[in-house]
Amino acid sequence: MSMADTRPLYERITPATRTIVTICVMLATLMQALDSTIANVALPYMQGTLSANADQINWVLTSYVVAAAIMTAPVGWLTARFGAKNVLLVSLVGFTATSMLCGIAGGIGEMVIFRFLQGVFGAALVPLSQSTLLNIYSPAQRGPAMSIWGMGVMLGPILGPTLGGYLTDLYNWRWVFFVNLPFGIAAILGIVLFMREEGERKVPGFDWTGFVILGFALAGLQLALDRGETQDWFTSKEIIVEAVVAGLGIYLFTVHMLTSNRPLLPKALFTDRNMLSAILMMFLVGMVLLSSSALLAPYLQRLSGYSVREAGLEMAPRGFGTMAAMLISGRVGTKIDARLQMLVGVILLVLSLYWMTQWTPDVASSSILFAIIVQGAGLGFVFMPLQLIAFATLSPTLRGDGAAAMSLTRNIGMAIGTSVSSAVVAQMGQYEHAVLSYFITPFAHALQTGMPIDPRTAAGAVRLDGMITRQANIIGYIDAFKLLMLTSIPCAALLLLMRKPKTPAPAGDGPAHAAMD
Repeated sequence: MSMADTRPLYERITPATRTIVTICVMLATLMQALDSTIANVALPYMQGTLSANADQINWVLTSYVVAAAIMTAPVGWLTARFGAKNVLLVSLVGFTATSMLCGIAGGIGEMVIFRFLQGVFGAALVPLSQSTLLNIYSPAQRGPAMSIWGMGVMLGPILGPTLGGYLTDLYNWRWVFFVNLPFGIAAILGIVLFMREEGERKVPGFDWTGFVILGFALAGLQLALDRGETQDWFTSKEIIVEAVVAGLGIYLFTVHMLTSNRPLLPKALFTDRNMLSAILMMFLVGMVLLSSSALLAPYLQRLSGYSVREAGLEMAPRGFGTMAAMLISGRVGTKIDARLQMLVGVILLVLSLYWMTQWTPDVASSSILFAIIVQGAGLGFVFMPLQLIAFATLSPTLRGDGAAAMSLTRNIGMAIGTSVSSAVVAQMGQYEHAVLSYFITPFAHALQTGMPIDPRTAAGAVRLDGMITRQANIIGYIDAFKLLMLTSIPCAALLLLMRKPKTPAPAGDGPAHAAMD
């Protein structure tokens, strides 16, 4: 074998090839990240077309995220077994094809199945794009490359609603899925023609038992959360069975992880204070990352009267806040304690969610923009330093497992946060409707004879019920925003458990090396 064949991949490719492959894998990253939220603002339109109720339509979001969470774990084994290029190509072809199927879905059942399959194929796109960039860039160039990659991962979910709003308004909601076709084809052609494999690889073992148990646990938990509202929670045998499957699955997975010689998640990850704290924080951040935008889109459209395009445009500045914060955090690097940067981010995040609890449907556009920009900045200041802290004290041999664990918990947090926040809106909306209705009596001043609303007539009763329902929904959204705010506060306590890195990580071999899958 010649000396040229044994050189690292980044020394064996031309700058032009490196640029083309970078564009292709970033297209893959953006497609997967965008599709976690691009359908948010289109949900009200999809609901009518697919004949779904308010709870069922949220499955369009959660089925995708749950599938991505479950299928993240075997990506490393699949890559070692079949090669990064082959897995990436299959994932891109499958993701693009299922995107088209989502666009032509005729019912909520078809849509949920196709979205689940889209999440299955999309799970490998982000981690493989990261590993590909690390392979084609030298250690000195990996820092900037990972910064670009990190922005794609974070900005995709944030900018998704804006793009989805424009496509839905200009064409219809099906185009939020059809838009993947040209980018998918371009990425596939680029990978086929220009991507090269790293070389010989060793196929590691994989904990299929732990993977199957975790899959059942997550599926049971997500089904219970998604269907609980329509099935009246634990009065339903279905919800009881799903909750038992979830609880038993979590228990068995924990026991298996503690007793197996080669568990899905190595036990050493949970003995490292920084990694354990980072995993918990990533779960909490994941809950806020997707659910806040999933709540904001219907709030603006159903209660504030925004069009789908206006709602998407109103949500776009959160991405600018995130980008600015990530650029600042990347610039200061190790000059400022990463824990201090994250504390600033947590404070900004909590403040933005507190401001959202003060909103009414007639809130000024400037107030919305300010709150979501601050929220985006908070997420950016938490995300970037978290990668530095998470891997600062972790053994280099565990970095890949650490990245997979953080990606897994982030996706689980996104799925659970979306389901729980939607359930809170529905449940509290019903509760507040009953409470407000209690005060509607013949003696209420507003209902005296001669007032515009007379509940004794059919038209008056309908109008009055609509007003009560609207006010109850407003309170339901406020309660959901409060829940997200309370979810963010424990992040500050987790900072107390983290230790400051003793020495800066070498370029290209630090936390960015295994930031997220």
